[in-house]
Amino acid sequence: GSDTARFRYFLKSPLEAFRHLKDLPRREPDNELGHNAAGGWMVLVLLGMLALQVVTGLFSNDDDSFVEGPLRHLVSKPVSDWFSECHEVLFNVIMVAVVLHVAAIVVYLVVKGHNLVRPMITGSKTIAGPVAAPALVNPIRAVVIVIAAAALVAGLVRFL
Repeated sequence: GSDTARFRYFLKSPLEAFRHLKDLPRREPDNELGHNAAGGWMVLVLLGMLALQVVTGLFSNDDDSFVEGPLRHLVSKPVSDWFSECHEVLFNVIMVAVVLHVAAIVVYLVVKGHNLVRPMITGSKTIAGPVAAPALVNPIRAVVIVIAAAALVAGLVRFL
């Protein structure tokens, strides 16, 4: 992806994220390309939780409807039950995190006057100061990576 989509670009130190949140009530021009320091950590947390949701789902079971994750047969029933419980609890935690994320977007709009949704949809943003445009990657590369990832997941699920 573009520079703004890379972890090394938007993942700042936790201290910098706290400093950013401390300045939240202050109305100032939006000079951030991509995620701010706090938003970068939220992205990492959401991606981590989604990855855990996938892993727990692979080994889980649902005794009521006889639905099992494709890797359920690799673990014992008590272990699968533990994965199932984690999967259910994590779903609720993810929903809370999503609500907090959306609430933060609303707070940025109301308190700081920063419209964070428009740049997500359009891919462009007006910046108050001089900022170099991020380097973009050919979208064909993204399509190839998505197809390769889907093939890998399909192969793992089919053959494990």
